[in-house]
Amino acid sequence: MAILRDATPADAPGIADLIRDLAESMGEASTITPAYVKTYLAFPGCNILLAEEHEQITGLLSYSIRPNLYHNGETALIEELIVKSAWRDQGVGGTLLEALLARLKRSGCVEVSVTTLPENQGAIRFYRSHGLVDEAVYLEKHL
Repeated sequence: MAILRDATPADAPGIADLIRDLAESMGEASTITPAYVKTYLAFPGCNILLAEEHEQITGLLSYSIRPNLYHNGETALIEELIVKSAWRDQGVGGTLLEALLARLKRSGCVEVSVTTLPENQGAIRFYRSHGLVDEAVYLEKHL
């Protein structure tokens, strides 16, 4: 069973490696650095929940919490949910997500959202299986 814990700045190299590995598996390159991971962790409301086995990071879930005017409370955005390829289909992602949902509920967060690419049907099925529903269209522009 995975141990879950909040990331610290000392975890930055492992987190950066995991994000680079994900990008490579999709034919992309990531410019993430351990220094930027530390900047992310220092930013108010930005958090990373880690899964570990034998002191090795097996997965991560990064998320941010912010106030929301419409909902009159805090909302959360899941940014990345990554599981190392050797640990996929073993419940690591579900454990991370369920732990986050429980944490958010205890803290009084009123909504959690996530985005994924329309063709990522596996991720869509995964999030739906954990109670997330289609609610909005997400638009973006890279600057």
